[in-house]
Amino acid sequence: MPEPWHQPTVGFEFITDTISVSREFQETHLGACGIDPSTFADQVDPAFFIGIGIRAGVNSGISAEGNVNMLQHLIQHRPAILDEALTVRGIITDVVPVPRGLRVTTDVWFEDASHARVLSTPRISLKPDPNATARGAGERPPPAIEDIETAAVLDRHQLTPDQVVGYSSEGNSIHYDMQAANKAGFRAPIIGGGMGVHYLNAALWRVCPPNSFEMGIYFRRPIFWDDAFTVVCSGKPGDITTWSAMGLVRDGKTLTETSLSLLPG
Repeated sequence: MPEPWHQPTVGFEFITDTISVSREFQETHLGACGIDPSTFADQVDPAFFIGIGIRAGVNSGISAEGNVNMLQHLIQHRPAILDEALTVRGIITDVVPVPRGLRVTTDVWFEDASHARVLSTPRISLKPDPNATARGAGERPPPAIEDIETAAVLDRHQLTPDQVVGYSSEGNSIHYDMQAANKAGFRAPIIGGGMGVHYLNAALWRVCPPNSFEMGIYFRRPIFWDDAFTVVCSGKPGDITTWSAMGLVRDGKTLTETSLSLLPG
């Protein structure tokens, strides 16, 4: 682990690295989520690249401890294949003080052997100030799903602490340690943003695996390690070309939601 940690600054570039997602890794982590890995066949669930992008920052000296992922873009230019070697690059493009700490914008992307982008995972995250007394982290984007009541239910899930610990055993301890979660102001550990996106992608892939798409993912409320939720979409359940948004919903409230745009290719 890097010592000391770097303060996020505009223009900070991540260390270039080569990564791949193995079949064993995907099967283990999707299995921990209760998702059938065969849903994705030989493709990588692109949700994994959210966490890989965050770890690229950690490996470059940008701490993820206590940080909250607020807005995540996930752009698949073409499917990544299991065990395919990809080059990861990243840069911090904006740092803005907000009442709760720092709002940090980071661009992380993954290239293949021909230097073409396979996936892009830009995000906005909150680096909390432990001494901050005011609330607020900047402007909140408008809802992606305008009417939860009319959204079509695609799936239902019940989380358990063992599942969440099995998936999130490194990096940010608010995802697996009760004391760390309580210190951060949560009643219990919360799942990482990428873990929630697995449930969205699994529902999408079961209907029709997309080749190229863009998601704008909004983390509206924490998802605790013992929560139950439904996966919903706005559009016809059997036709992803009609879907404009998807979400994870608990008790009529959106937890995580995403706009969805299918791209040519």
